[in-house]
Amino acid sequence: MAHLAIHVTPKAARDEIAGWRGNELSVRVTCAPEGGKATAAACKVVACALGLPKTRVSLQRGDTSRHKVLDVSGMTEHEIYAVLGEPDSALF
Repeated sequence: MAHLAIHVTPKAARDEIAGWRGNELSVRVTCAPEGGKATAAACKVVACALGLPKTRVSLQRGDTSRHKVLDVSGMTEHEIYAVLGEPDSALF
């Protein structure tokens, strides 16, 4: 199981992965940040981008924060980076 740090932007124009912000993957979702809807949408966007079922991506930490850590089952961090690119740790 791999861990993936993300930064969620709710109420965006569309659901998308917007690239890396330092060590966090920037994820934009159209849902409002209420009742966990934005978190669920972010998990779904990440799962689709990785080609995994949405049940393989779950929240580990950051329920009410824009900065979250996701658990990704069935992939290593290297496999995730092969799909999404390498984070740019020089930014932050």
